[in-house]
Amino acid sequence: MSGVKKKKTAKVSEAVIDELVAAEADDNLAREPPIRFNRPKATAVSMSGELAVRAAFLASLHRETGLDGWVERVLRERVELEELALTRRKKELAS
Repeated sequence: MSGVKKKKTAKVSEAVIDELVAAEADDNLAREPPIRFNRPKATAVSMSGELAVRAAFLASLHRETGLDGWVERVLRERVELEELALTRRKKELAS
């Protein structure tokens, strides 16, 4: 990596940052345009009647008001676990 120079940046104190923010607070031209995004649409999941009954029972045990909320929560938790496991595995393979 010869020939690569790192550029030093000047550190700005919190007081200076506060002054800049306060000065630009009422200036609409100083702001960036709002970031817009589209939420993904809901997806239907099909399952057997037996599985739906079992899931509804578990949702009621967890005091969920509806099956949809409980299934979404369980899926979110599982995806997070899978992502964590994948990240750990990648680190193991890299070392």
